[in-house]
Amino acid sequence: MSALLEVNNLETWYGPIVAIQGVNIQVQSGRIVAVLGANGAGKTTLLNTIAGVIDPFKGEVKFSGQTVSRLDADEVCRRGLVLVPEGRQVFPFLSVQDNLAMGAYTRRDRDGVQRDLERIYSWFPRLKERMQQHAGLLSGGEQQMVAIGRAYMAKPQLLMLDEPSLGLSPLLTKEIFSIICRIRDETGTAILVVEQNAAIALSHADDGYIMELGRVVAADSCEVLSQKADVQASYLGGGTHTGASGTTQRWKRRKTWR
Repeated sequence: MSALLEVNNLETWYGPIVAIQGVNIQVQSGRIVAVLGANGAGKTTLLNTIAGVIDPFKGEVKFSGQTVSRLDADEVCRRGLVLVPEGRQVFPFLSVQDNLAMGAYTRRDRDGVQRDLERIYSWFPRLKERMQQHAGLLSGGEQQMVAIGRAYMAKPQLLMLDEPSLGLSPLLTKEIFSIICRIRDETGTAILVVEQNAAIALSHADDGYIMELGRVVAADSCEVLSQKADVQASYLGGGTHTGASGTTQRWKRRKTWR
């Protein structure tokens, strides 16, 4: 069975700088896929290229069996591939309800829109309490809820989230990822999430990719990745060593991925 999303040999440049090179990933229907990596690894560029915000230099993005890598971002969104950008980017002077309605601007099924709105309020009860409040006055966690809800109002088949835990407390991060799992479980929506918090991403996602310097350097199920010594040392706080003083020391080593 072909994947819902197929990214083949993708390469994207910023002027003379190669941001991502030779990237291949897949997302199956109904799966949560995590892309991990440090700052500058190319994770955001990957999502923006998939979403049509940036044109690739070469390579192909296929969604539901059709090539979308040269389409405008609005057309990619209409086809069901929807991005929640890094930093949330809510409309600060619009109410919570109006922000959510903006996500449904291409839809004409009023009954479906109302059902999805009620579903979002069931996932995020705090948004219902603040539905008439300006989004710019919400906390960072609440704004992230608005951004996810707004994206879901576009009726995605694949929801892409760029750093959903950015700037959030551990408690809110856990809540956001719990809702991400609920979205998948209750609606069947596939999810591609870029995240620096490797521990929480690996514990909630099904499959994972690790990027370094614009390339995918490891790919497997999250269960397998979380058990690999390389991943534990680089992303999960492993790599400890007892020094001559008897204290535990941690260091960073140059990684050669296999």
